[in-house]
Amino acid sequence: MIKAVARPRQWQRWVCSSCLSQRAAPTPQHRRFATSPKSTAAGFESFVPASHAPLNREDDVALRSVFDHPKFWRDFSSAPGGVSVGLFRNAFLKEPRGFLTFARVSLNRARAVVAKVLAASSVVEYRAIVRDLDRLSDILCRVLDMADFVRVTHPDRNMQRMASKAWELVYQYMNELNTMSGLHDQLAAAMANPDVTAVWSEEEKTVAEVLKLDFTKSAVNLPQKYRDRFVALSSEISAVGSAFVQEMAPDQDTLILPSSELRGMDPLQARALTRGGSVYLPTLSGPAALALRTVHSPDARKLIYYASRTASRRSVEMLEYLMKLRAELATLSGFESYGHLSLRDRMMARSPEAVDQFLRALAESNRPKARQEMAELLIEKQKAHPLATTLDPWDKDYYSDLIRRQLRLTGRQGDLLSPYFSLGVVMQGLSRLFTELYGIRLVPRQPLVGETWHPDVRRLDVISDTDGHVAVLYCDLFYRADKSPNPAHFTVRCSREISEAEMAEVWEQTQQDPEMAIFGSPESASNDGMTFSRQQGNTIKQLPTIALVCDFQQPSAQGGDQPALLSYFQLETLFHEMGHAIHSVLARTSFQTVSGTRCATDLAELPSTLMEYFAADASVLARFARHHETNEPLPYRMVAQKVRQAKRFEASDTEGQIILAMLDQALHSERAGRPGFDSTDIFHGIQKTFGSGPPDPRGTRWQGFFGHLSGYGSTYYSYLFDRVLAQRVWDVVFRSGAQGGALKRENGERLKESLLKWGGARDPWRCLSEVLGDERLAEGGEEAMALVGSWGSTRQE
Repeated sequence: MIKAVARPRQWQRWVCSSCLSQRAAPTPQHRRFATSPKSTAAGFESFVPASHAPLNREDDVALRSVFDHPKFWRDFSSAPGGVSVGLFRNAFLKEPRGFLTFARVSLNRARAVVAKVLAASSVVEYRAIVRDLDRLSDILCRVLDMADFVRVTHPDRNMQRMASKAWELVYQYMNELNTMSGLHDQLAAAMANPDVTAVWSEEEKTVAEVLKLDFTKSAVNLPQKYRDRFVALSSEISAVGSAFVQEMAPDQDTLILPSSELRGMDPLQARALTRGGSVYLPTLSGPAALALRTVHSPDARKLIYYASRTASRRSVEMLEYLMKLRAELATLSGFESYGHLSLRDRMMARSPEAVDQFLRALAESNRPKARQEMAELLIEKQKAHPLATTLDPWDKDYYSDLIRRQLRLTGRQGDLLSPYFSLGVVMQGLSRLFTELYGIRLVPRQPLVGETWHPDVRRLDVISDTDGHVAVLYCDLFYRADKSPNPAHFTVRCSREISEAEMAEVWEQTQQDPEMAIFGSPESASNDGMTFSRQQGNTIKQLPTIALVCDFQQPSAQGGDQPALLSYFQLETLFHEMGHAIHSVLARTSFQTVSGTRCATDLAELPSTLMEYFAADASVLARFARHHETNEPLPYRMVAQKVRQAKRFEASDTEGQIILAMLDQALHSERAGRPGFDSTDIFHGIQKTFGSGPPDPRGTRWQGFFGHLSGYGSTYYSYLFDRVLAQRVWDVVFRSGAQGGALKRENGERLKESLLKWGGARDPWRCLSEVLGDERLAEGGEEAMALVGSWGSTRQE
């Protein structure tokens, strides 16, 4: 099965301390970073950096300045007039209709590769099949990933519209390939021939296995009538899943309460919802969640709780129909359940039974602390109600918030920390951290005409002290009304090795197609004009091209040349998203199918979650966090207080996630295909069995709001799994041993060489076993999953 692999994101972080906080004024020498591409008579030629220099002060100062000083950025980014080089330097994307040209050219290339694979008959030709299929996937992903990004981020509606058309054209062709049994048969023939596999690298063998399983999951090996039903089911599942998420609704849209019942709630919010002495409270809203945490009246909280935990019958019916469709799809494909089908593909767990072992072990290790937290809440309740012996479901948020408030420092916590976290200083800190750990740094590069989608977007080149230019990072970090507020990491293009034969083939096509005459060399044509690198032995690699999207406040909105200041939560978010980026940067594999974050799905959040530990580490923060005006170092006690406050009921929060992961597993089990399937009974039963706190009362149907059931589909446990693994890696690799372990190069190299650089090209259990030094993990399986669960996910003090 040829497919585009989604990037993990939500719907998916050092040297001389004396110069960390220098406030640089714009100076002419910084313009040396503004390097223009070469021009040729034939057209556009990609720029190929060759710097291998270690961290230097000028790069470091410029990095802070392009983010912290709007005037400096305007001077730095101002490029002389000229012809557009195309979005991301993709030479096809100089104007919106170029997306259609890009799609057409890519489809022609793809059809040529398909014809080559289907015609393979000799041993030599079969040996090239894995590389050809990976190239075919890359050709399609280049369009799909680019278009996917543009559709949700680009401010030009016409550009979005053309990107959507290109996406539809290529996606339709990809679906045709997924029903093409000839590709599957050719791959199977290659894998069955020892004369072929004997010369394959380990990475090629891994890619072959991934592709084979993809074909199996798409039912391409079944008779035609079953394939037709598979396609119809897949289409209906997609439609029902989208409708479930978009149309989910509560049983009661709005609660009408006397304003006197909402004492304790922020009066400004309450007043904004008040009409004629009554408060009109939308059931699924921020104010409703706030009311559950702050309203003193238990009767009012009870009404709000019931309303906010009861989905409409239609929402629940749609959810259950989705589960039944997935159960039928799994049966058609020869799997016991949808969970068995889903967990066979790029998952460490590999089976629902292994996930169950992990979740039960995690629940057991978490239970004592969760029960302790519930006892503390009851004690807090008894201060106001001495005769109370139990907690009600609508008590938990209220008394948790009451206890958390007692931990807060005087004043507004965000205002106390933000002055130490200007965006430029944080980016500077990230670059220094990566230099310390991995020998790579972030270098500002002047964007060329048409290269970015908005003037606020900063381009950074990722430079290795041994390998030169290894990635391109585009940072769209400031708020705009026309883009999603959700932080996200996009891999617009993956790492991949481009062979001489492929370049020659593309160059020949370029000479025959007038629309491809814009390129000046085979290397440029093979990369669509985008940046590439030349490795030892003259090997060409397309560079990972990554976009980070956040919604931080614009620096100009704060007046003058003041920097954007981040809250601690925003700092943690940026470190998290940069963890995904560094995975894409370091896993520069020869095959895009397994590059970067295209690893086991339940491993993909490990690098990003691990970065949150760096964001809270005193030695890391001490290397860069300075007050943007006074240059004073950050008082770490304020961060420690913030972390303690966030962790105060961590075990209870973890227990809630365990219950949701168990619900996800249960709804995607064989039970979904049986008569009498009732998602409400299943959810309430799991709560009663595994919850330490009061379960939802009868009459509620919260599972109808669980939108992640559509997207995750039996893999929701991954969030918890990676949290546990991140804590373990932090404790074993970076926190143990001598002080300052979080900044030791040998620890970074250990993580990179054992895990990060492999992407999906190596058994993830082997990677974990090596980085943690624990042979019990090497073979994976149910026992290894249970072992991980037994470690727990509660951070150690």
